[in-house]
Amino acid sequence: MTSTNAPTRQARLALTPNTSMAGLLDGAWWPYSRDLATELIPLVEALRDRFGRVTRITANPAPWPVALRQVPVGGYAVHVGWFIGQDPDMMILLSYSLGRCDLLVIPPETAPSSAARLMTAASAPGNLHTTGTLMSEEHETGRLLRGAGAGEDAWETEGGASRQPRPHLRPVVGARMIYLPRGRRR
Repeated sequence: MTSTNAPTRQARLALTPNTSMAGLLDGAWWPYSRDLATELIPLVEALRDRFGRVTRITANPAPWPVALRQVPVGGYAVHVGWFIGQDPDMMILLSYSLGRCDLLVIPPETAPSSAARLMTAASAPGNLHTTGTLMSEEHETGRLLRGAGAGEDAWETEGGASRQPRPHLRPVVGARMIYLPRGRRR
């Protein structure tokens, strides 16, 4: 359970602008921690105006240490479905009124400069990169979990030019819900 004394922080969220250029993602979210019960509340509130009342989410359980079945948000519960076949860096939020919102979930320990690049790329109109592609490109450059000067160091050691990203192909696999042992639930 979340502490009632804990202040609610504003969600670090970047959404694709409302344009006719739909992409693969609706944006990116950079949580402050891996505590889903605490982090989901400001995210759902931030999405309310654009996506309506979020009632369900799906996620891969790997990045979240506690796998809850539901998270109380305001006067209702957001139901959580855990799917091992879903990309660990993706969260799908479902709304009764406006469908779904697919977000890249940036690990909380990511350096701010790297998170900013990922948020910009994921929320670009017409983005055709999957969450796996965006994260692997950031990993390949060696900047994902490094501090502020890492990009400049990589630039100098690579001769000043960036490599062309390799396409990251992923097989399409049917997702299925997994049931977790009682010890992982809260």
